[in-house]
Amino acid sequence: MSSLTYDLTLAGLSVGSAAALTGIGLVVTHRATGVLNFAHGAIAMVCACLLRQLTVEWDWPLALAAPLTLLVVAPAIGVALERFVFRPLAVLGGDPAQTLVASIGVFVLLVGGAALVWGPGARPDAPTLVSADPWGQLAVTLVLAAGVGAVIRWTRFGRELRAVVDDRPLAALTGVDADRVAAAGWAFGSFTAGLTGVLLAPYVRLDPYGMPLLVMEVVAVAVAARMRSLPVAVLVALAVGVAQSQLTRLHPGGRLEPLLQAVGANLFVVALLVAALVLPGIGARDALPRTATARVPTPPGAWIVAVVLFLLPLGFAGPDLHTAVQVPALGVVLLSLVVVTGRGGQISLGQAAYAGLGALFTALLAAGRFPGLPELPEGAALMTAVLLVAPLGLLTGRPAIGRHGLALALATFAVGVGVSRFVLTQPYATSGLDLGRPAGFEGDRAYYVLELLLLTVALLAVRALRRGRIGRALAAMRDHEAGASAAGVRVPRLKLTAFVAGAALAALGGGMLGMGVRAFDPAAYDPVRGLLWFAAIVVLGADSVLGALLAAALLVGLDAGTRGGVAAATIGVLAVLVGRFPGGPYEALHTTAKALRLSRPRRPELTRLGVGARRAIRAGKAGGLRAGGVGGPGIDEHSAWWPAGAAEPAGPVQGERRSGVSRPGVGLGVGPRDGLVAGRGGPDRGPGPRTPPVGAAAGVGGAAAARLPVLRARGLRVAYDGFTALDGVDLDLPPGRITAVVGPNGAGKSTLFHCLAGTVRPASGRVALGERDITRLPAHARTRLGIARTFQQPAVFPTLTVAENVRVGAEQGRPVDPGAAERALRLLGLDGTVRTLPAADLPTGTLRRTELARALAANPRVLLLDEPAAGLDTAEVTALARVLRALAADGTTLLVVEHDLDLVADLADTVHVMTAGRVVASGPADHVLEGLDEHAGSAVSDRSAVSDRFGGFDGFGG
Repeated sequence: MSSLTYDLTLAGLSVGSAAALTGIGLVVTHRATGVLNFAHGAIAMVCACLLRQLTVEWDWPLALAAPLTLLVVAPAIGVALERFVFRPLAVLGGDPAQTLVASIGVFVLLVGGAALVWGPGARPDAPTLVSADPWGQLAVTLVLAAGVGAVIRWTRFGRELRAVVDDRPLAALTGVDADRVAAAGWAFGSFTAGLTGVLLAPYVRLDPYGMPLLVMEVVAVAVAARMRSLPVAVLVALAVGVAQSQLTRLHPGGRLEPLLQAVGANLFVVALLVAALVLPGIGARDALPRTATARVPTPPGAWIVAVVLFLLPLGFAGPDLHTAVQVPALGVVLLSLVVVTGRGGQISLGQAAYAGLGALFTALLAAGRFPGLPELPEGAALMTAVLLVAPLGLLTGRPAIGRHGLALALATFAVGVGVSRFVLTQPYATSGLDLGRPAGFEGDRAYYVLELLLLTVALLAVRALRRGRIGRALAAMRDHEAGASAAGVRVPRLKLTAFVAGAALAALGGGMLGMGVRAFDPAAYDPVRGLLWFAAIVVLGADSVLGALLAAALLVGLDAGTRGGVAAATIGVLAVLVGRFPGGPYEALHTTAKALRLSRPRRPELTRLGVGARRAIRAGKAGGLRAGGVGGPGIDEHSAWWPAGAAEPAGPVQGERRSGVSRPGVGLGVGPRDGLVAGRGGPDRGPGPRTPPVGAAAGVGGAAAARLPVLRARGLRVAYDGFTALDGVDLDLPPGRITAVVGPNGAGKSTLFHCLAGTVRPASGRVALGERDITRLPAHARTRLGIARTFQQPAVFPTLTVAENVRVGAEQGRPVDPGAAERALRLLGLDGTVRTLPAADLPTGTLRRTELARALAANPRVLLLDEPAAGLDTAEVTALARVLRALAADGTTLLVVEHDLDLVADLADTVHVMTAGRVVASGPADHVLEGLDEHAGSAVSDRSAVSDRFGGFDGFGG
């Protein structure tokens, strides 16, 4: 027994050494570039295939072929990837979404290219570089890890590497050649990938699809090391390798024996599931695909062309028709990615798993082998399988609630690999299965008609999810998740909805694929397919239904009409270019056509401002132009928000239902000249006491305001890594009053604001709305209770129009007011042609108004404003002040965190001064601001700690 244990340990060390090499390469690449190299396994496969080509096919000596492969070709691949793929992305801003897609694109490109060059089959005769003795492989791993660790810790290059990792722009400013550091990191990572592939090739299947996936399964060791610690990566790899080897001696009995044996043989997959789903996620930014520009509309007539092309196969026969049968089925699978990724903005690398489960469950139900359910006809089996798989979307939807970007990509990839290894490829679940077609649709032509009907149903379902209230909420979550939550969108529930709907569509498409080929083939749903499908849907327009159909036709047509691997190589080339055109081919064509039009001489045309002016003049309203209706410079923004000379705001009318924006004093629905004047609260208001709003003197407005809840904070404490951001802060926000919070950088203003808004949960203390404790409520729940907020950087949804942005707030508010969006648009001068413009690339003033209109459309009781005047000119600030005074006069509670002390002095009823996490002064604006210098001076002793955490003490800024 001891001899068996020793032998199994040696075998485990051999496997663990190869896994450790992968972990070392992934960690170094990530530390140098911030990229998780999904192409690591593909590079390993290419190097192993190249070494075999040189030694076996061309009879080169191993002593010459191995150095050429590992020391020249492998590093050259890494340098080429850095120079031509990832450096341009870094120059464009280093969006993690785009780098992730590019990395997957490289994976797909190399896999497809290898299949084209060497064929899809396995090669059993790979040369052996290091003997099977595990001590040699372990020695190589340990020496390499020690050398890399020494270089990072004790050399100048290591210091530069750490500087680039911590802050690449700052490192470049200090003279560090960040590009050289990144190139070196990629070269070394590719070298370790090549070494891993060469060492593994003699002992595993050397084929373009299996080996890359096998290598990527051990990404768990890098994740467990938090993508930083080389010793942890090596130790985890060796431990998992030895444990997996030792588990092979276990032979449990009973019905669970096949599953337990599968777990023992795939312990690295188990480690990947634990690392991706249980350990805290790595990466903090959201994922793909969040385009910064508005979605380019589908070209006119494109749908007619698509319908004609999908009807053409009805005239085919024989093999052509049999191949065409796969296109509608794959189109349904890819539509699931349109819902999850394109519209919902969530990365899902595991859709192939749901497609495979749909096919498997359909086959089991049709064969009467599904536990607890009787044998069903094929059509009923397909629909039942969809219902059974849909709830399993929670496997990826649940991790998506707390994970974004890279962490979510790993979680969904782990689920896909786990389902493939433990379910789809296991004989206990799939042996002896075949899959027929529904009665009456056995022939290819009849079945193709059925597929077109199911595809039409799927298209209608996706259209319903992409349009209307749910579609706007999904787009808002994709464009700006925090902004969507602040608008009242229930982001966690919406994510689960997207993943469940995506799982249902993928299951339907997977079952259709299985019926099309009349068999259940696990290889058709392996995780590599999932990466290919994901890359295809992204590069062809993730939020485009037409793009999904085009991707399906491209993937099936290229592989059927040419050699296998052409489709993967084509998608890979497009994916590595995704940083140029993140909106897909429509954006590329639109941009190209626009450039061609600009290059041609053309007649002078009126600008948007000129067109609006001409229309107004023709209508006899040239003196009443509004910025919101024209959308260009040179228009009086002040008059657009609040027409000068309008009436004083009045209090609420007796018996009228209060709505956040339907306020008589604000002048919604009363007449075109409703508004307020600068008399009370104008820019030149003196320091005297304020005049009560009209109606309050009669006891109407004041009584209404007195019934409103008050937002209160008591004893709030928040600490970050030992630094106290809030230290027992108390704050009262009375109704109908404007409260301002000012203080130096790092004083805790933003943290206090986030505690009130629900985006930060205090370690202790209490936040109450009236008598209700809301301390533990998330942001979207607080919005639905009547607490709205704006952001320091306008949180608008760029792919939605201005009107759609505002409607998101109105649709999520409580109670829902159908007319609130229109009133908010009129209130803030956005009811002209600007309402139909996408929010992308609009001026800052228009974005501020759009965000404020969205907040007001939710009928808020409390309005929290984070530096609302940032980026506005004098006229816009004056107009903003008038709006805020009108809201306060109507009884709304307002909190303003603002660095413009002139605006604070002019606007606020009460001012609180914060320093080092405490409120050090409170009172009327005039009295507090006069003593502001004294309070700022008392904070000198705290400046060092504040500067260390928040980057300096430079006056009363954000």
